[in-house]
Amino acid sequence: MKQKVTIEIICSLLILLFVYAAASKLLNYSLFLSQLKESQFLSPFASIIAWFIPTIELTISLMLTAMVTRTIGLFASFILLFLFTLYIAVMLLSGNHLPCTCGGVIQSLNWKGHLAFNLFFMALPIAGIVLEKKQLTSETQKKIETFS
Repeated sequence: MKQKVTIEIICSLLILLFVYAAASKLLNYSLFLSQLKESQFLSPFASIIAWFIPTIELTISLMLTAMVTRTIGLFASFILLFLFTLYIAVMLLSGNHLPCTCGGVIQSLNWKGHLAFNLFFMALPIAGIVLEKKQLTSETQKKIETFS
């Protein structure tokens, strides 16, 4: 029971993060697009990325709400957060001063703050995947014992 609650909290935090980030990007679309165009790495694909990222964030959020797709949503969350973290690391190592393409409160963080924020949120889907696997193993074991 404790694992189920923890998984729900993890998924809720990830949903909150992704819905907030997607809404912020879409509500300030022109700003988001112009910030993407400032990046030497992303500018050639800025128009596509400006729609693709919020769409992916919202899709992952939906996946995290359904039990059937939750594990895939947790893996997708990790991959997306890993890619964002990799981008942040590249920005830190490049020495370029680029505006954050996040939105709202998150935008006020510096690049190192973003890195710490992302590392924390990268740990959440990993914990969720581990807990889901333990929960599945426990449920399977109970079913086996019932039939024995």
